[in-house]
Amino acid sequence: MDAAAVRLVVEVVSPGKRNEDRDRVRKRREYARAGIPVYVIVDDHDAQGTVTVLTEPRPDKGDWLGVVRVPYGTDAEIPKGPAMGFVIGEAITGPKRA
Repeated sequence: MDAAAVRLVVEVVSPGKRNEDRDRVRKRREYARAGIPVYVIVDDHDAQGTVTVLTEPRPDKGDWLGVVRVPYGTDAEIPKGPAMGFVIGEAITGPKRA
C-alpha cells in the first residue's frame, strides 16, 4: 500500500520492551517520514496509561510538530483527518490511573 493513501493510523502499544520500542519510537518516526497526517498511540504500558495524538508530520525530520499527550481518563480529540472530532476518552481508556 502507498503510505500517501493512509490518512490516519491508530496504534495500541503491545507489551514487552521490544514491542514498546517499535510502537513508540520506530513506527512514530516512520509514519512521520511517510507523511501520514495523524498518528494516535494508545499506550496501556506507560505508567498511567496515555493517549498521544500526533499531527503535522515532518517527513524530512522523521518527527511531528503537533503532539498532544494525555493520561487515560482525559479526553484526546482527533483534530483533523477522517476521524476529526472523534474523542478518545474515559469510555475507551477507562478512568485516570493513580
